[in-house]
Amino acid sequence: QLQLVQSGGGLVQPGGSLRLSCAASGFTLDVYAIGWFRQAPGKEREGVSCISSSSSDGSTYYADSVKGRFTISRDNAENTVYLQMNRLKPEDTAVYYCAAGVGGSCPRTQFGSWGQGTQVTVSS
Repeated sequence: QLQLVQSGGGLVQPGGSLRLSCAASGFTLDVYAIGWFRQAPGKEREGVSCISSSSSDGSTYYADSVKGRFTISRDNAENTVYLQMNRLKPEDTAVYYCAAGVGGSCPRTQFGSWGQGTQVTVSS
């Protein structure tokens, strides 16, 4: 069972920044596609961003709502994937989850292992 441990998140004012981390335990994260998802109260879960494995092509993907504001990246030495979130808006408020997908390619993967979730609240 793949174990993903999330950190980061919290309360930030509109326009502020946060960085979420997704660390792997017991396996190499770089062979998997890693996605970030979020779920706001009363709404369905939505995909935010994804990064393919390095052996695939390492491509990154973003939802239109976060494009230009969020950046996904890998630190293979730390076995961690990050989601840097800038210019945050109140509508970014949600519980954020990372997930690992087998196969390595974001468009073709199925996400089967999930982090524990972390709350992001954007409010003045």
